[in-house]
Amino acid sequence: MELEVWLSLVALFFTGGLTPGPAVMLVLASSFRFGFKPALLPALGVASANVLWLCLAASGTAVLFEIYPRATLGLKVVGILVLGYMALSVMLGPLPRLEPDPNDAPKRGQLYAKGFLLQITSPMPLVYFGMLLPLYFQSDAPLAPQFLIMLVTVTVLELFGLSVYAYAAQNIRRFLLNPRTGRIFNVLIGVVMIASGIFAVLSTA
Repeated sequence: MELEVWLSLVALFFTGGLTPGPAVMLVLASSFRFGFKPALLPALGVASANVLWLCLAASGTAVLFEIYPRATLGLKVVGILVLGYMALSVMLGPLPRLEPDPNDAPKRGQLYAKGFLLQITSPMPLVYFGMLLPLYFQSDAPLAPQFLIMLVTVTVLELFGLSVYAYAAQNIRRFLLNPRTGRIFNVLIGVVMIASGIFAVLSTA
C-alpha cells in the first residue's frame, strides 16, 4: 500500500473514530455506569466486529448489497432495532455515580457482546466499510498485505478513539451527579445513537 493511500486511510478512520456515533455512545455510557476498564470491553467488541466488516470489504462481498438491496434493507432494519433498544436502555438506565463500582458491571462476555452486536448490525459501518473502504484497495497490488495493514490501522484507530471517550467520561462524571442533569445527558446519548443510525441509513439509501 502506498504511503499516500495509507495516510488517507488513517485520516478517514481517525476522524471516524472520534466522531460521535453508536459505538462511541455505547462506550461512553458504559464508562459512566461502570468505569473506564469495563468500558473497554464493548470497545473490543466493536473492534472485533470491524474485522468481519473488513473481510467483507476485502472479499468484494459488499457488492452483493448492491445486487440484493433487500439484504441491505434487512440489515438496516435490524440495526435500527438494535440501536433503538440500546438507546432506550441508556436513556432509562441508572444515572452516573461519582465512583462507579466495576463489580456492578455485567459479565465481561455480556459487555463484549454488546459492542460486537451493536457494530455488526449498525448501519454506520455500511458507510465506512461498504462504501468508502473498498476504494482504498489497489487492484494491482497483493491483497493480503493491504488487508493486514488496513486491519491493524483500523483496529488501532478505533480502539484509540473509543478509549479517549471512555477516559473523558471519568473527568466529566462529577458534573452529572445532579439527577436531572444526569438524566438529560443519558437521553442525549440515546438520541445521538439513534440519530447517527438514521443518518447512516439515509446516506446509504
